[in-house]
Amino acid sequence: METKHIPLAWPILEFGKLKDTLETLHQWIQIVGKIRLQAMPWQNHSWHATLYLSAHGYTTQGIPYEGRVFQIEFDFEKHKVFIECTNEKTLSIDLRPMTVAQFYTELFEKLFKLGIDVKIHGSPNEMDPAIPFNENTLNKTYDPEVACTLWHAMLKANQVFSDFRGGFLGKSSPVHLFWGAFDLAVTRFSGRPAPLHQGGLPNMPLEVMQEAYSQEVFSAGFWPGSQDFPPAFYTYAYPADPAFGQQKVLPDEAFYSPEMGEFFLKYEDVRQSEDPEGMLLSFLQSSYEAAAVTSNWDRDKLERNHG
Repeated sequence: METKHIPLAWPILEFGKLKDTLETLHQWIQIVGKIRLQAMPWQNHSWHATLYLSAHGYTTQGIPYEGRVFQIEFDFEKHKVFIECTNEKTLSIDLRPMTVAQFYTELFEKLFKLGIDVKIHGSPNEMDPAIPFNENTLNKTYDPEVACTLWHAMLKANQVFSDFRGGFLGKSSPVHLFWGAFDLAVTRFSGRPAPLHQGGLPNMPLEVMQEAYSQEVFSAGFWPGSQDFPPAFYTYAYPADPAFGQQKVLPDEAFYSPEMGEFFLKYEDVRQSEDPEGMLLSFLQSSYEAAAVTSNWDRDKLERNHG
C-alpha cells in the first residue's frame, strides 16, 4: 500500500512564543558552532564555522579529528543532541530545560569520553552582554514544540534558498546556519575584491569581519527575529551601490531599511501567501538583480540562464 506523505506547512512564528527557547538554543548552538570552528580546517569567509540543516535538526556534519571523524547534531524529533565519532559508541544529551552552563559542562564531558579535546573561546559572539557559557545560569528554557517549529521554518527556507543557489554559476556559499546571529544564509560572489569592512558587530573581531567581506557579495538570509522586529527574510549587497536601495524589489510587501542597508520581507507575509515559495524566490531574485545591475556584475558569466 502506497504511503502518502503530507508536505510540511509553513509554520506560524510568533517571536513572543519563540523568545525564551530561542535565546537558550542560540547559546547552545554557539557552543557547538565554536567546537566546529576550532576543529575544522580553515575555509574562506569562515565557512568552516557554520552549521547545516539536517533531516532531524542542525548538524556540524563530519569534522576530521586525529584520523577520525566526529559530528554533533541537534535532533528536534527525538529532542536530543547526538555526538558521534568513528569507532565509538554514540553519546547523547537530552534536550530539556537546563542552563547554558549545564549544557556546556555535559557536552564537553561527552566529548572527553570520546577522546576529543577541543578548546573554544568560552563566551558568545555577536551578543551583548556576552556571559561566559560556563557561568550562564540565566538562559535555561527549552520548549520542544518551539524548537521544532523554528527548525521546520528553516527547512522551508532552506528549500527555496537551495533552489536560488542553483541558478548561479559563479562562486556561491552553501546554504548554512551562522550561529553568531542564528540566521540561515546563502551568498553569491561577483568575483571582484571588496573594500575593507569597517566591522561593528558586538564581540566580533574586526579581522574576521574583514576576511568574511573581502570579496564583493550579495547575501540573502532568514532570521528568527527579535523583541523589536518579527521573523524575516533579508537581502543585502557589500559593497552596495547608492542606488541599490532605490530599486524595485518584489513582492510588494518587501521594503528597504536605510538604517540597516538591507531589503526585508516579513516571514508572516510569506507564510500567508498563496504561493510562499514563489513569493520568497521572487524576493531573492529581484533583490539580487538590484545588486547585480547597480554594481555592474558580469551576469553573462555568472548566471546560468541570463540572456
